[in-house]
Amino acid sequence: METNSAVSKGNAVNVREMIAEKKSSRNFRNIIEKIMPKLLLVIASISILTTIGILYTLLSETIEFFQRVPLIDFFTGTILKPLSQNPEFGVLPLLTGTIISSVIAMFVAIPIGLMTAIYLSEYATDKVRRLVKPILEILAGIPTIVYGFFALTFVTPILREWIPSLQATNILSPGIVMGIMIIPMVASLSEDAMSSVPNSMREGALALGSTKLEVTGKVIIPAAMSGIIASFVLGISRAIGETMIVTIASGSTKNFTFDITQSMQTMTAYIVEVTGGDAPAGSTIYYSLYAVAATLFVFTFFMNLFARYISRRFREEY
Repeated sequence: METNSAVSKGNAVNVREMIAEKKSSRNFRNIIEKIMPKLLLVIASISILTTIGILYTLLSETIEFFQRVPLIDFFTGTILKPLSQNPEFGVLPLLTGTIISSVIAMFVAIPIGLMTAIYLSEYATDKVRRLVKPILEILAGIPTIVYGFFALTFVTPILREWIPSLQATNILSPGIVMGIMIIPMVASLSEDAMSSVPNSMREGALALGSTKLEVTGKVIIPAAMSGIIASFVLGISRAIGETMIVTIASGSTKNFTFDITQSMQTMTAYIVEVTGGDAPAGSTIYYSLYAVAATLFVFTFFMNLFARYISRRFREEY
């Protein structure tokens, strides 16, 4: 009897210890459950706070610039001479250079990237896909400064043989090379969008007697149009924000022209020139780089809003 009593007491002690351990474990889990949402909120707020900091910096310095230079003169001026005796700060030469170089880049990147995506998604075998995709990834990983020297020392001399009037620094060559750089982005994202289309849609179209090309053009591309447009938008944003290629190959001449054979400067190249030059802090030319950066920010922001609207419309239709 005494042995049984001792055993029962021992079992009771073990049960109490197990209950205490479970309670402490439950308390610890409850503490973690309370802390984690707050920690994740802080981490998620970093990007928002960063954006607010960027906006504050741009706006505060841009306001200072527009207190010295009229807003109308900045956005309608066709002459940019920040270092002359009578400085002028018209942003139109930089806007035209940025838009023209981006348009040239997308004329190269969109058709080649989309055709590549169609081939990889609908026609290529697994062996070919495994070979081509790493090559595209290597192309995407090349530093942009290498692309810049490639445009200046290789592409431009070839183009000058076909276009004698082409200047040594021009907007055509960096535009083409930017397009080559953006091809992997457009191709990869578009291919992912087309690959995500259910196979049942392909099989249904083929069962109705459609050819492979008809299925691609009339079923797959419309169904994946939202993702395809997203790849185009990212490509355009990449072209607008590109710095090193245009800085090296397009020159620093602030021409307001639509002649792609001439040397032109983009907004990003101007920012590089000012930050790397002798512009003293607090001068008008120093504040002008913030005004140009704010213009670039607003331009890209509204373009992304428009692209999201178009993408949403296609998603609703298909």
